[in-house]
Amino acid sequence: MDGAGTHDTDRNGAGGTGGNGADAPDAPEGARLVGRKTVLRAALAATAAIPLALAGGPALARTLAASGTEPQLTPPCDDGDDPTPEQTEGPYFKPNSPQRTSLLEPGLPGTRLTVSGYVFGRACRPLSGVLLDFWQADNNGAYDNTGFRFRGHQYTDSRGAFALTTIVPGLYPGRTRHIHVKVQAPNRPVLTTQLYFPNEPRNNTDTIFDPRLLMTVRDGSGGREAAFDFVLDVPQDPGPGPTPPGGTWAVGTAYRTGDQVTYGGRGYVCLQPHTAQPGWEPPAVPALWRAV
Repeated sequence: MDGAGTHDTDRNGAGGTGGNGADAPDAPEGARLVGRKTVLRAALAATAAIPLALAGGPALARTLAASGTEPQLTPPCDDGDDPTPEQTEGPYFKPNSPQRTSLLEPGLPGTRLTVSGYVFGRACRPLSGVLLDFWQADNNGAYDNTGFRFRGHQYTDSRGAFALTTIVPGLYPGRTRHIHVKVQAPNRPVLTTQLYFPNEPRNNTDTIFDPRLLMTVRDGSGGREAAFDFVLDVPQDPGPGPTPPGGTWAVGTAYRTGDQVTYGGRGYVCLQPHTAQPGWEPPAVPALWRAV
């Protein structure tokens, strides 16, 4: 049950998380452990070029609340994580949508929206080549059932990332604001679900609404920016990770900010408190370690 990479800072207000057990006890900011998915997202964003659709910055930037502190993942992505919840397809799905990352068309009204994120498997490793098929209502709450306006599919890249450019969908009777999506890894079952917007008044009255499917949404230059990470029911072997080549860094060690280690003949200083895991070697996770 993945949910968004993080929820909006007002997620406990209208349309909050409810009783899904996602909230963690309060802890000093420096003592809070870093979620596995957050580290992976940071490393992915730091080691690859950012798609043009992410005009507001890399996906990791959207995991920070307005206060500058990082909300808890909802729920955290770790080994054996539950998949993103399914939801009804609804009456307006059409197959054979065009392959495209932008659903914008000249002259169509609406507030510009970018939706970006990653698709992970059960071991929190990103999945490439995953099909994402999006469809939504226009600015007036109407679906195009004769053509393919505001319909399109795309595939995750080598980092498991996707980015969609569209508009904020309009409202229609009985539903809150939402975006439909089908997500399918190669040779795996299709996940059909919906993505929601935080702080929408109708979140409280829509009987289909699921707070685990809230996107992180913020105002950006020229529109709004949203982020969401999917977890698919795809088994993955996290792997043992490489053996430290003669360094002091060690799996299972609890590191604190300022601790120093060596790895591969080079020194590193710890940036965030965490317990070392396979795959989190200092050169691989710039969110946790800085070379000195």
